[in-house]
Amino acid sequence: MLFNKVLPIATLLGATAAQNATLRYMPFGDSITEIICWRAMLWEKLKGTEWGSVNWVGSGKTENNCGDATYDRDNEGHSGFLAIDIANRQQLVGWLNTNPADVITMHLGTNDIVQQNKPVADIIAAFTTLVGVMRKSNPSMKIVVAQIIPMGFGSYNTQIQSLNAAIIPWAQGLNTTESPIWVVDQYTGFSGTSDLRDGVHPNAAGDTKMANIWYPALVNAFQVAQADKAAKAAEKVELPFTA
Repeated sequence: MLFNKVLPIATLLGATAAQNATLRYMPFGDSITEIICWRAMLWEKLKGTEWGSVNWVGSGKTENNCGDATYDRDNEGHSGFLAIDIANRQQLVGWLNTNPADVITMHLGTNDIVQQNKPVADIIAAFTTLVGVMRKSNPSMKIVVAQIIPMGFGSYNTQIQSLNAAIIPWAQGLNTTESPIWVVDQYTGFSGTSDLRDGVHPNAAGDTKMANIWYPALVNAFQVAQADKAAKAAEKVELPFTA
């Protein structure tokens, strides 16, 4: 009698299962994701680890003359863009269709506050829409959201702090086992004067701080995403068994 029997993951895939499924990571945001060097620094930190082979994805390659010709520059940072506009115009839909991802980091909201003084509730509503797009693209998307860095001019940091405070309960409310949301604090310990080169974008010291904050959260997200991929691969593999 011939029938299919699903065998345990260790039998089917062995110790190399995790390496066989390449992870795709999208850095997503505005100019603080695009024209900066924390991506290069983060890539260098990951290079010597098991996550050095992760494929960074996105439609852009712009940075800030970081002096590193080797790192994967792909990203979805868009200078001047508002979270609300990206959500309303459904721009992330196309970006993820072109460059699907398993893990995404998001640092957004600065332009909503600085350019147009958008209410925190409207920005959070846009974040909800964006998470929905992420999960429609990949129901198992692992999401890391930043409490955003301060500005070095004006009185914007009061509104930024309000947004950052709202991010925690928002993320808790949308968190799921299949598609978890982790929040990282890019605000605390970041100086709006000494860590910015122009009052908005991080200088070398700021880039280093941002990379160091992203790193442990991103490694954790990669671990969870890779475990999911291995488990799903094991479920799909069926070998003929004769009895």
